[in-house]
Amino acid sequence: MEFPLVTTSWLEANLNNQRLVLIDVSMSKVVGKKAIEYDRPVFIPNSQHLDLERSLCDLTSTQVHAFPVEDQFTRQVQRLGINAESIVVFYDNQGVYSAPRAWWVFQAMGCKHSFVLDGGLPQWLSEKRAVVSGLSVDEPVPGQMNGKLQSDFICDSNYIMDKRAGGQLTLIDARSKERFLGLAPEPRAGVRSGHIPSALNLPFPEVLNGHCFKSPEQLSEIFLNLAGSNNTTLVFSCGSGITACITLLAAVVAGYSYSQLILYDGSWSDWGSNSVLPVER
Repeated sequence: MEFPLVTTSWLEANLNNQRLVLIDVSMSKVVGKKAIEYDRPVFIPNSQHLDLERSLCDLTSTQVHAFPVEDQFTRQVQRLGINAESIVVFYDNQGVYSAPRAWWVFQAMGCKHSFVLDGGLPQWLSEKRAVVSGLSVDEPVPGQMNGKLQSDFICDSNYIMDKRAGGQLTLIDARSKERFLGLAPEPRAGVRSGHIPSALNLPFPEVLNGHCFKSPEQLSEIFLNLAGSNNTTLVFSCGSGITACITLLAAVVAGYSYSQLILYDGSWSDWGSNSVLPVER
C-alpha cells in the first residue's frame, strides 16, 4: 500500500517527470468551511483540470455525486493521457477539500498510482513556489488506462442497514456537529436533518492542521478514540460524498488498510431523502 500523500517539495522536484499527470480538481462551491477566494486564476505549472462534479460523477443517476460508471471514467482518464505507469497527483485550491474524492474514485477504479498533494494550492503558494495563470495547453497523447470498479470501495444504504444492526461496521459522518445533530438545516431541498443511527461524528476540519493533514500519529489517536479499535470496517459519509473522502484519506494516513474503508455513495443526501430509512437527532 503506497502512502497516499505527496509533499509540495516532492511535487516541485517532479514537475517535469514524464510519468506525472497533475490534475486540478477544484470545485466552484465549498461547503463546511470558509472558502478561500482568489482574485485571479492560479495553477501549479503543468496542471490539467478535471471537473469533479460533471466528469467524475454519473449524471444519469438521481443521486447527488453518484460514483462514475466505468466507461465514463475510462473516457476521462484516457483524455488526460493516463496510463498504467502514470503517477497521478490531485490538488485543489482549498488546501484539502475535493482532491481526496478524486483520489478515492481513481483508487476504486484501479488507478493505484494516484495521490493527493498535501496542502494543495494554498500550501504551495504559502511556500512561494512557482505558479502560472493558465492550465497546460499541451494536448496529451491519449492514455490507455481502463477503469474497473472495485465494488467493495463503495456501498449503499442497503449495505449499511444490513451491517449496522450487527455491529459489523463503524459509520463516520464528516459533516459539522450542527448538521449531524440536526440543529442546522440541510443545504439540499427534501433532505431531512439529523444522522444515521449509531453513526459517529468526525467533522472533516478536525483531521487537518492548517491546509495539511495532521500527522499519522495524531490521526491514529483520533480514530482510535473515535472507533475504539483499528480492526473495524469504517464507512464514511457526509452530505453528498465529497468531504467524507477527506476523513477516509485521513484514515489511510493513520494506518488503516484500504480493505477496511468504504465510502457511502450518496451519503446523507441519499439517506436523508429516503423517508423509509431511520434518522437520529
